[in-house]
Amino acid sequence: MTSSRPYLIRAMYDWIVDNDMTPHLLVDAEMPEVIVPRQYVDNGKIVLNVAPAAVDSLRLENDYIGFRARFAGTPMEVMLPVSAVMAIYARENGQGMMFSEGDERGGGDERASDSPSPDKPTSSRSHLKVIK
Repeated sequence: MTSSRPYLIRAMYDWIVDNDMTPHLLVDAEMPEVIVPRQYVDNGKIVLNVAPAAVDSLRLENDYIGFRARFAGTPMEVMLPVSAVMAIYARENGQGMMFSEGDERGGGDERASDSPSPDKPTSSRSHLKVIK
């Protein structure tokens, strides 16, 4: 099966926007083929605001994410492989989804999370929670 990551990114994006929140992507900027403004990369990662008002021509494809945006007033085309996305979350409350560095070809490379922090320790408890 193909990776479920692009499908989950699109679903989380729609959910965040539908709830009037601001979707942000946490991206591994050190991966090959990542085109982002390097001056905003911190410790190999960059956070990108992908809200409809912040970007133009957003493309959430199965292999790549691309859009045009302004950084400090300078327009730039941003492109990155879906595999570079470490998390998608709402800026206002941090709710969203983190992705593991697992095999991109399989469907089991994702895990839900309430925190966008890539350094969150793992535990033996399930990461799933009941939503009523």
